[in-house]
Amino acid sequence: MSDDPLARGIPVGLSIVVPVYRGADTVGRLVAALSALRPEGGLEIILVNDGSPDNSGEVCRELARTASVPVTYIEHARNFGEHNAVMTGLRHMRGRYVITMDDDLQNPPEEVLKLYDHARLGRWDVVYTRYAEKKHEGWRNLGSRFANWVADQLMDKPKGLYLSSFRCMCALVVQQVTRYAGPYPYVDGLVMQVTQRIDSIEVLHLARMEGRSNYTLRRLVRLWLNLATNFSLMPLRLAMLAGIGMGVLGVIGAVFTMIEALTKETPSGWASVMTVTLLVAGMQFLILGVMGEYIGRAFLSANGKPQGVVRDVVTGGPR
Repeated sequence: MSDDPLARGIPVGLSIVVPVYRGADTVGRLVAALSALRPEGGLEIILVNDGSPDNSGEVCRELARTASVPVTYIEHARNFGEHNAVMTGLRHMRGRYVITMDDDLQNPPEEVLKLYDHARLGRWDVVYTRYAEKKHEGWRNLGSRFANWVADQLMDKPKGLYLSSFRCMCALVVQQVTRYAGPYPYVDGLVMQVTQRIDSIEVLHLARMEGRSNYTLRRLVRLWLNLATNFSLMPLRLAMLAGIGMGVLGVIGAVFTMIEALTKETPSGWASVMTVTLLVAGMQFLILGVMGEYIGRAFLSANGKPQGVVRDVVTGGPR
C-alpha cells in the first residue's frame, strides 16, 4: 500500500500537528479554536505529547474523546525534543497538507486558513510564516536570528527565508521527510533536501498567554548542533581551514624565531611562547571537538538511538 495519502484517496484536506510540552493550560483553547475552522476538505488535529511533566496527557486524552473534529493523541515514552515530536506527528497525518504549530497560542488559529489556502491555491510544496513583530523574549529572538543566519550559511535554502515552526507542507514533502529515521531530525533541513518550491507569508504573532517558553539556551544549542552537524560538512571544512591557517602561522613564526635567534642575543621570552602554545592547543581541541561531535552522532545513529518511542495512540472525534 502506498504511503502517499493522495494515492490512498484519503479525503482529509488539512492535518494540524501540534507538539505538546507543558501545554495543559493552552492546548484545550487551541483545539477548540481549530475545531471551529472549516478548511477546504476538512481537517484533523494530531497532538503529540513529548513527555510533558504536567498533566498535558490527561487534557489531550479528554480532548480526543470530546472533540468535534478528528483528533489523534500520541504519547511519547519520554521527552525527545520538538522536532522529534513533529516527525512522529507527521507519520500519523492523513491530509493533503499539514500545518505544524506550537501549543502556546502565539500563532493565532485564525491564521491557519490563511496559511493553508496560500499553499493550496498557490500549489506551493512548503509555505513558511514570518512575523512583522515577534513577541518572544529578547534573547529568544536573538537566538532565532542566529539560527536562521547559521541556516543561511549551512543549508541550501532561499536566502533570507525565515524558518518558522508555523509552516505548511504538502503530502509529497511529508512523505519524503518522514523517511529520515535518525535520532537527530531537523525538519527544515530535511525539507530543503526535498524541494525548493517554497514560499512565505506574513502572519500575526501574539505574546505568550501562559507560562514561559520551553526553549532554554541548552535546547537552542542542541538545535544549532542538529542543524550544523546533520545537514552540512561546513564545520569540518572550517576546522580543516583553521588547521591550515594555524600551520601557516606556525611556519611564519618559526621563520621569525630563527631570524631573531641569528640577529639578537636574547630570544623572545616565555610569555610569547606560552601564548602561541595555548593558541595552538586551543585550536587543536576545537578541531577535535568538531570531529568528535560528528563521530559521536554517527555512533549513536549506528547503535539505533530512537528518534521517538510511542507509548500510546488514541483516536477520537468523528471519522
